[in-house]
Amino acid sequence: MSRQYYQRGRLVEAEELDDVIAVKLSTALQDEAAEAEADLGSSAQGEMREAGVDDETAEAFARANWTFVRPNRRTLEAFTTEDGIPRAEAAGKVVRRPNGRIGIATDALTVRLEPALSQEEAEHEIETAGLILVNRLGFAKNLYEVRAPAARDALAASVELHDNDRFVFAEPSFVEHVPVRFRPVGAQYPRQWQWRNTGTDGGVSDADVHIESAWDRTRGNGIRVSVIDNGFDTEHPDLTAGVDGASGFFTDDGGDSVFVQGTSGMPDSDHGTFCAGMAGARLNNGAGGTGAAPECSLMLLACLPDQVGPQVTLARAVAYAADPSTEVHGSAPGSGADILVSSLGPNGADWDLTSVLDLALAFAATRGRQGKGLPVFWAASNGRNVDITKDEVVSHPDVIAVVRSTNQDREDNAARGPKVELIAPGVDVLSTTSGGGYGTSTGTSFAAPCAAGCAALALSVSPDLTRDQLRAVMRESADKVGGPDVRYDAAGHNDDYGFGRVNASQAVTMAVRMGP
Repeated sequence: MSRQYYQRGRLVEAEELDDVIAVKLSTALQDEAAEAEADLGSSAQGEMREAGVDDETAEAFARANWTFVRPNRRTLEAFTTEDGIPRAEAAGKVVRRPNGRIGIATDALTVRLEPALSQEEAEHEIETAGLILVNRLGFAKNLYEVRAPAARDALAASVELHDNDRFVFAEPSFVEHVPVRFRPVGAQYPRQWQWRNTGTDGGVSDADVHIESAWDRTRGNGIRVSVIDNGFDTEHPDLTAGVDGASGFFTDDGGDSVFVQGTSGMPDSDHGTFCAGMAGARLNNGAGGTGAAPECSLMLLACLPDQVGPQVTLARAVAYAADPSTEVHGSAPGSGADILVSSLGPNGADWDLTSVLDLALAFAATRGRQGKGLPVFWAASNGRNVDITKDEVVSHPDVIAVVRSTNQDREDNAARGPKVELIAPGVDVLSTTSGGGYGTSTGTSFAAPCAAGCAALALSVSPDLTRDQLRAVMRESADKVGGPDVRYDAAGHNDDYGFGRVNASQAVTMAVRMGP
């Protein structure tokens, strides 16, 4: 069945899967999921496969307690009532969007009302429109998470509210699968070719980020690097000493995301742990290897448990990194991050950007670092030579898109196009893994924190640089690699290599010159 909704001012045509609903089972039912699914109706796994849902996505939804069913009459009737489906935390319709990605449309929306309205007026308009206020977001005026009544799903509400001139936008908060951008391959410092490439194991000497001479000047002390991922091993011996007290995670409370500051109860993830180690694993502590900025402070933010959730949670994490007071009232000015990096996103590259994440990225760019702007690094898709512009998140003007290089200073068939900004080591690199271990892996996921850690070194020697100045430093200091057949345009850009491979030593030197 064809459905419509609005996103970033555009009317979107989507397909709702007929006779299929998604139900998030109560955590108490985890051990009896099969019985609970049978009680709801019959399995819709076949319909989901026909809709293009692969095994990885299906397994991620299952880990997050979502099940897809063809509902029986009792379940269908309960689905449309105020009380909802018994023993279910949430439920929604299954929608295939124009880019082919599946989303669950529950009753949840993000809305923004005219900034000229007072908070009281805005919240009155929400009530008048028949919406239930869930949460006020602090990174843009009159920005809210709301719920539609049972008789109206988020898609219908989005269309109905579009013509209400008091609403700037009303967009469904799709629950989606946002995988991590890596390709596991197989495992400290002599093995970390990304920092010092001697030409062994088929590599090319000096095909690295030239970081050792940068470490003679700085190791990132005083810089707070925020890593947004699914979880982290905060007790890892190469990370624990660097974990910042402003770290935290989002947890599910009856279908609503709640932010918890601190690391007690922090979810664990190999991927996040690896990324954090690339950016800021400790130096000379007798364990493993090191990160690019081994004396930086690591603000670790876990969201989207099991890689399933709405973009609004990701947006809240971005905004919190820029200004913790958006989630924790009374947070001290200047307690946000200096550098932000994330490696979340689908590898197929097609990823649509919601208005709420757009606002969060703009908020970070303008309000982060007390007005100097927060540099945001993001891993581009690992998809082989995919068009980077199809990923509206990593192509956002306030995002620095990073792809991966080999130990021969060659690109490795990741996303390409005009929005690629930097390339950094990300093939068979060694970093921290969950459980206190170390290993090697491959992905743009690891190139992005490598680049972000190098940027932290540059910022540490000249902390008054604005976001735009630091971005220019990283571009202009990069090495034009790739061999004699690789051509860079008049602006110094190549669609596969961006502005070149990160060079930490040159970035630090350039930042010193730009400082006071």
